[in-house]
Amino acid sequence: MPTSPPRLPIPFVCRIKKKMLFSMVLWMVFMPHLQCVPYLFHLGKEQAHILLGREKIEKVLAEKKLEPKFLEKLKLIQEAREYAISKLGLNEKGGFVYYTHLDRDEIGWNVSASQTLAFESYTWWFPIAGTVPYKGYFDKKLAQELETSLKEEGYDTRIRVIGGYSTLGWFSDPVLSPQLSWKEHRLVGLVFHELAHATAYLPGDSDLNESYASFVEEKGMEIYYLEKEGKASKSLEDAKKDKAYRQKTLQLLSRYAKKLESLYASVLGKEEKLNQKRNIISEFKREVIEQNLVPKEKAEEFQKKEWNNEDFLGVLRYHSGENSFEKLFKESGENFPKFHESVRKLFQLSDRERKDFLKN
Repeated sequence: MPTSPPRLPIPFVCRIKKKMLFSMVLWMVFMPHLQCVPYLFHLGKEQAHILLGREKIEKVLAEKKLEPKFLEKLKLIQEAREYAISKLGLNEKGGFVYYTHLDRDEIGWNVSASQTLAFESYTWWFPIAGTVPYKGYFDKKLAQELETSLKEEGYDTRIRVIGGYSTLGWFSDPVLSPQLSWKEHRLVGLVFHELAHATAYLPGDSDLNESYASFVEEKGMEIYYLEKEGKASKSLEDAKKDKAYRQKTLQLLSRYAKKLESLYASVLGKEEKLNQKRNIISEFKREVIEQNLVPKEKAEEFQKKEWNNEDFLGVLRYHSGENSFEKLFKESGENFPKFHESVRKLFQLSDRERKDFLKN
């Protein structure tokens, strides 16, 4: 089994929140577009493997097919799923009833890209999911080929490991073997996050969808562990530490993202903008190290790593509008079903209004 994902340095803070969004429906929709066929064959083949390879978690537990520590994690996932449905008002069709073993250490890889001098994501359109700022692969080589192509076109790019997997309630998505290496509180969060996608999802608005699911994940974990283990809960403490780290990271990222946005909106020429962009990112890296946001033993590696617009977007995409969601949750009487309904009402707003909601 793969080792557990470590406490992630900034370049990878989005890692556990990335997901593969697709369905066998893709075949019916895209078959007329012959240029898509190789990609769809790649997805369809692995999708079929995941679905046909499913085993009921109850059966896996009864037959004790895995090591005891992994069986315990499957039990935890079952418990988290029941809690999500009964207490958090989440859609049971989101999955976590089955388990599928994969013969690899990672689920897959997402490719993302952005304009070089603007925080504008390169996007792809898929049925069900709508327009999304990433394209997923189960083969890393294929992901690298796409990234190379996008780089040659002048985009800022990034490949990230997929941690979550969702068909948005179209199929009962299984727990995948690489996920069992995660810490317990992250598994609980995964269940809440993915079931949130099956509860409220607006095709084409990844920022809203992911930020909503992340809010449900974190608020749900807080309530779950307080109820289950009390204020002294070790898992709750770990989750709070992750949140504190993330908030500190987000504050820094947001501050430097605003500096870059101001630069991109200026009347300076392209070369001068690129030079100043490099200077701003160097300043950002220096402050990251000064604030101990990466382990000391990773500081040199972090300093050498190339940062670009997609690194900023990749983080902010998942954690926007936290204050707005908190306010909406309180206005809903801290009642999750009412909160989910309030979120669905946001879908009726214009793109501009939803973006303004996420800025707070």
